[in-house]
Amino acid sequence: MTTTYISILRGINVSGQRLIKMEALKKMYEQLSFENVQTYVQSGNVLFSAKNRDSGELASIISSNIQTEFGFDVPVIVMNLDRLEKIIANNPFIKDTDKDEAFLHVTFLTEVLTEFDEGSIIEKKHSDEEVAFTADAVYLYCPNGYGKTKVNNNFLEKKLKMPATTRNWKTVNELLKLATK
Repeated sequence: MTTTYISILRGINVSGQRLIKMEALKKMYEQLSFENVQTYVQSGNVLFSAKNRDSGELASIISSNIQTEFGFDVPVIVMNLDRLEKIIANNPFIKDTDKDEAFLHVTFLTEVLTEFDEGSIIEKKHSDEEVAFTADAVYLYCPNGYGKTKVNNNFLEKKLKMPATTRNWKTVNELLKLATK
C-alpha cells in the first residue's frame, strides 16, 4: 500500500546558500523509487508517494541522498497526511479572527517535544507576538513579520535541542491542498 508523504527540507535555497534546483531534487526523489513526486516553491517542500514506511526512516534516506547528490547535510522532516492535518488542526491561533493569517508560521520538529524551558522561549518574543507548543510543532504569530522575530528557527532549534524547519501558514495549507488532490 502506498502512502502520501510531505517532506520539508531545512535551510536550502536561502540567501544563495545550499542551492538545489527543484527539478534536480524531484529527479533524486524519483531515483529513490518514490512516485507522484512534486515540489512546491523553492524552499524544499516535496510531496511524494511511497510504500508505507516509517517517516524517520524516509527522512534519513532522503537526507543521506541529498548529502551524496548535492554535497551538503540537510535536515529533512517527513510526515504523512494525517500528521500534517493534525498539525494544521492544532494551530491555536487560527480560530482567532483578529489574527491575520499572513503572520502565522509553523515550526515543524524532527522529534517529539518533551521537556524544554518554555519560559526562556516566551521571554524572548516581542510583546505582540504569540507562541504555542504541541508535541510536534511550534506555532508562531508574528504581526511585525517573521523576519523581525527573535523566536526564529535557529533560536528554536537551539532551545529545543533538535533540528526544525519553519513554514508560513500559506505554504502549510498549500502543502495540504496538494497532498489531498
